[in-house]
Amino acid sequence: MEGNTAWVLASAALVLFMTPGLAFFYGGMVRSKNVLGMLMQNFFSMGLVSVLWAIVVFSLAFGGTGKYIGDFSFFGLKTLGNVKTVIPSYVGDFALAVPPLAFCAFQLMFAIITPALITGATADRMQFRAWVVFLGVWLVVVYAPVAHWVFAPAGWLFKLGALDFAGGTVVHINAGIAALAVILVLGRRKGWPNEQMPPHSLPLTLLGTGILWFGWFGFNAGSALAANGLAAQAFLNTNNAAAAAMLGWLVVERLKGGHATTLGAASGAVAGLVAITPCAGFVGGISPIIIGFVAGAVCFLAIQLKYRFGYDDALDVIGVHLVGGIVGSLMVGLFADKAVNPLGADGLFFGGGGSLLGYQAVAVLATLVWSGVISFVLAKIISATIGLRCSDDDELAGLDLSQHAETAYSFGEFGSMGRTG
Repeated sequence: MEGNTAWVLASAALVLFMTPGLAFFYGGMVRSKNVLGMLMQNFFSMGLVSVLWAIVVFSLAFGGTGKYIGDFSFFGLKTLGNVKTVIPSYVGDFALAVPPLAFCAFQLMFAIITPALITGATADRMQFRAWVVFLGVWLVVVYAPVAHWVFAPAGWLFKLGALDFAGGTVVHINAGIAALAVILVLGRRKGWPNEQMPPHSLPLTLLGTGILWFGWFGFNAGSALAANGLAAQAFLNTNNAAAAAMLGWLVVERLKGGHATTLGAASGAVAGLVAITPCAGFVGGISPIIIGFVAGAVCFLAIQLKYRFGYDDALDVIGVHLVGGIVGSLMVGLFADKAVNPLGADGLFFGGGGSLLGYQAVAVLATLVWSGVISFVLAKIISATIGLRCSDDDELAGLDLSQHAETAYSFGEFGSMGRTG
């Protein structure tokens, strides 16, 4: 157990590191007047989610044996440190090979980054206080139930037979559809789409991409919850899917626009990481390369939809995370192979027929409906009470100054790079 515990704890640290990576990935893509606002929303998730997780959310997600939601048996992490404690539904074939506290810490990091993904869609215009309220409530009423349905062996989607190795539904579809719901209430940025709003620092975005890629090994390979061959398979699948997706994105981008861009390389890699997440421990061979390449091409095409339908997804959360999560979750139904993971199932291309694909579709649809509807209602309530969107003047000044009274880049009069004369 010691080796497994060491691997899961190290993986938890890698997944936590993904949230600052996401902050830089997004932060480089916004205008310079909003970079601290973006970083703050992501870093704040590390604080609020950690506290709520310990108090109640872990218990709701993994306590008890209910089909739809957990109970309060682990409220305040009660009894979780006891060596005799067992998480109720993790028995038999699904018995944990690590202490419950290690599992709790690992799952916490998933809960931190999931709502943080939403901030890319709402960039440049959401009040910080509105984000605080939305984050806290959403974690309890949206994330906890979906995590229970899919990850807990007692959950109804788990029992149905839907497979999600590391969070295609729980993380990416969940956050992606929530992002769409929120921006439908929030509205467009001033000047979009007619005004150009280029990234202020693509080097920061590429740095964030590298951190995400690095951390994703903990995200996916750590989800084996043991230091074993399945973790090694998930590790390699993660890398190969990201690499292939980068190529798929750049091929389509070059054919459509005439150039292969650095932003395209970063976005393509992330699209592949998203798509392989639900598949990572259920596929092998060249399947992850096919999954990644398809995801890269499809996600590139998906980001064009915002111009056709008029929703302002500032940093392409919907095109990458929602669409990438759907692609990956459905691909499980095609490429899953029990030779890779006996606790999984065979997909359509490996002799399993269409039943698994059907289960995957049910999981996708259930997540879309639950997260989409509740997120929309929550955004509406916040908008009608404390206000969801910052004022026109605050948006013009930028979130850094208007929400936090700070600036990311200060060029003073004396000895600065910005000095003239």
